[in-house]
Amino acid sequence: LANTNYERTHSRTLLLARGLQLMLPLMATWWLLANLMNMALPPTINLTGELLIITSMYNWSPLTIMLTGAGTLLTAAYSLHMFLMTQRGKFPRHIIKMSPTYTREHLLMTLHILPLLMLLTKPELVMGPLS
Repeated sequence: LANTNYERTHSRTLLLARGLQLMLPLMATWWLLANLMNMALPPTINLTGELLIITSMYNWSPLTIMLTGAGTLLTAAYSLHMFLMTQRGKFPRHIIKMSPTYTREHLLMTLHILPLLMLLTKPELVMGPLS
């Protein structure tokens, strides 16, 4: 996703990529899905992973629950910040011409999201058989 922004804005600065939701609404949907999965939104497989890590860290040492919680909070805050910085706001004036999204980019995003969605339906593939 960051590369598709770079191909259109020719900059890696998030401020210069602001307002892309107006020009590329389907790409904004991919950004939203990726960020929601990164924030461990239920029922994504990331939530399962974070819950397993948090419980094992707490069993190891109760003090680590604060560090793990802070890390989870920072991840969620940065994901929201990144989404808002790249998708919302006024369209930048320095971009004169922007190419549309291509089918290959949407196929690439689908091939990245599809395995995660498949793991939602059958988490035993990663976690082993439930007993």
